[in-house]
Amino acid sequence: MRVFLELFIEFFQIGLFAVGGGPATIPFLMDLPSRHDWYERADVASMLAVSESTPGPIGINMATYAGYNAAGYAGGLVATLSLVLPSIIVIVIVAKILESFNKNPYVKSAFSTIRPAVTGLIATAVLGIWETSLFTAEDGSFRFPIFSVALCIIFYVAMNHKKLKKLHPAFWILCGAVFGIVFKM
Repeated sequence: MRVFLELFIEFFQIGLFAVGGGPATIPFLMDLPSRHDWYERADVASMLAVSESTPGPIGINMATYAGYNAAGYAGGLVATLSLVLPSIIVIVIVAKILESFNKNPYVKSAFSTIRPAVTGLIATAVLGIWETSLFTAEDGSFRFPIFSVALCIIFYVAMNHKKLKKLHPAFWILCGAVFGIVFKM
């Protein structure tokens, strides 16, 4: 029973402070293994891959994955619900008082400064996943896998090519899976 309370508290806090959606939850998820043994820090890359390849918001998928790792199906449900609960509460409160704050200069200033902070959180998450995915070996040591880095660059260039940019993200995920199987990565 204790694990469910811990899941609720941790994911409620993540949902409360991860302003900016799913990618903003990544720094919090990378920090959880320092306090709980639900998953390893390196598992965040796997969580992100699964979350990106399944329907639904990234943050919710990652919470479900982490909760499931901690306490099975019930843990996945608790983590998911506690992640979205702060948003539901805030939306209800904001909807009630939005009209009076709509033109408030303090509110406008707060939101204009929250955006760069969220961008910084997402950039930190991207760099952390990049480091974990490409440069951290299974044992936690540093590695430089030239083939993986080259493949990352090739995928980046291909995805930003004018004609290929229109392809669905599932295509790129499938290509990554095929490369992983073919080259035993």
